[in-house]
Amino acid sequence: MFGVQAFDWAIIVVYLVGITAIGLWAARRVKSAASFFIGDRKFGKWMMMFFMFGTGTHSDQAVGVAAQTYKVGVSGIWIEWLYLFVTPFYWLIAPVFRRMRAVTTADYFEMRYNPSVSMLFVTIGLLQLTFFIGMMLKGTSAMLMAVTGGMINQYAAIAAMTVMFVAYGIAGGMAAAIFTDLVQGLLTVILSFMIIPFAVSAAGGMSGLREQIASADMLKLVAPGGITIFYVAIVSFNALVGWVTQPHTMANCAAGRTEIEGRIGTTCGMLLKRICIVAWMFTGLFAIAVLPELRKEQIDQTYGLMAHKLLPTIAPGLIGLFIASMLASVMSSCDAFMVASAGLFTENCYKKFMVKDRPDKHYVLVGRVTSLVVVLGGILFAVTAESILHMIEIFWKIAAMMGIAFWVGLFWRRATAAGAWAGTLMSFAAWLFTGKLDFAVRGAKVVLWDFNAQFADKLPAFMVWEGKLHLPWQMIIYLSAGLVGLVVVSLLTKRVPEERLERLYACLRTPIGKDEPEGPAFTLPAGVEPAPRRVLIASRDFEIPRPSLVGMAGFFGSWLAVAGLIGAVYWIVAP
Repeated sequence: MFGVQAFDWAIIVVYLVGITAIGLWAARRVKSAASFFIGDRKFGKWMMMFFMFGTGTHSDQAVGVAAQTYKVGVSGIWIEWLYLFVTPFYWLIAPVFRRMRAVTTADYFEMRYNPSVSMLFVTIGLLQLTFFIGMMLKGTSAMLMAVTGGMINQYAAIAAMTVMFVAYGIAGGMAAAIFTDLVQGLLTVILSFMIIPFAVSAAGGMSGLREQIASADMLKLVAPGGITIFYVAIVSFNALVGWVTQPHTMANCAAGRTEIEGRIGTTCGMLLKRICIVAWMFTGLFAIAVLPELRKEQIDQTYGLMAHKLLPTIAPGLIGLFIASMLASVMSSCDAFMVASAGLFTENCYKKFMVKDRPDKHYVLVGRVTSLVVVLGGILFAVTAESILHMIEIFWKIAAMMGIAFWVGLFWRRATAAGAWAGTLMSFAAWLFTGKLDFAVRGAKVVLWDFNAQFADKLPAFMVWEGKLHLPWQMIIYLSAGLVGLVVVSLLTKRVPEERLERLYACLRTPIGKDEPEGPAFTLPAGVEPAPRRVLIASRDFEIPRPSLVGMAGFFGSWLAVAGLIGAVYWIVAP
């Protein structure tokens, strides 16, 4: 049925029933709005690690990496590995989120600047999450269609996946997301590696692959032309700027019992993802030999086509396991993003400005309705987007827009609300100016503005790639515009009240205590004195804390892990 054998269907059904039961069981933990949106911060290292891994790892990423690798070779890994160099910084930033004692990142923007900046973040954050859910659904539906030989329609696949993760996500909130991610994270690891041994055998190993690759550049980690060291450095920096303002980051980092849970869970979970990305890259690389003549419209289906070709010939049930693992990878992310969107709107918009002082049950209900609306928006994106690769690039850019206001506000007291608005809007303006604005009318595209058509031939050659402004240069332009706008306008406008800043920075420098009770955002528990101010720059305008021994040990240890992973990939692919 639908290109899948009965035994495979049995495996899929067992998974779906089991994961839904776990999610609904977790719904019993929902006793308040805080438990629905952030899970009461009671989770240990292992739960946090698989929560971070499951939330940050999904099958559309495997689709994108395999497709890009099929097109350009090993350097295609950077479409997702760009976060590799961000990983050590997770160790440093995770406890900062925990010390905020907040539910959403919008709480930070309200405290650091004012409610208007918080609302700006809510708007951009909901756009991010809606777009992200759509991107995941589109990628997974493309893979599901490929692995079943086209027997399952992508729209039917999107509908089925949505019903499943919405069912337990709306019921159990963040607790359901974390408990189910433990199972789904393990299945995602299986998904990432199960094709590799069969692909290697079908291609005749690395030696057989080398014989069928036309250019030696296909086996280089950084290749001449598009994906150079410069490209990797700039896109990675953009990723670091944007990661902190992805709306689910707060929940990912702050759901643990203590700061060390957040550090270990965030960093180790993301290192595990980086290893899985290597497996996705090798699947796309060996597809060059196994599926040598894919048409352009099939490239997004590379990963699924590899499973469709290889797994049924090995053993019964492998296709079922593959599909179950694939569903796990997307459901583990969509549920968390859905809950993050609910918390963002309910806690920072509805509860503060629309309907105040209602029972917790009312706000949980509003969060559940918001979840559903955001998911419907994601479905709309999924059915109208051009391609996975195009959606990934757009997400990189949207995520970075408020990152400048986050980072500068964290370390520079002089940053103001007007500056945050100016920096964000100037970033958006620079992005739109250097891109293309068009829309479809009755099947025909109407172009409002096309920067490349006007200016690409006038730019220096080093800024252009394939006739367009190269992506890293576009990022440099919009990040620089945002930073300049924020700094200049901040210096010309009134400072944020000192008492507001003192409350924020007092929380950020005061570690979380053992069994610390939940309280309002940016509020220390009764009887807890703020930790003394220890900064690298003596000026009162800067809040750059001195590094701790634990912070530096984990930071440099993470860099060793990053270097080891790069070295391992280079050793495998080098002639």
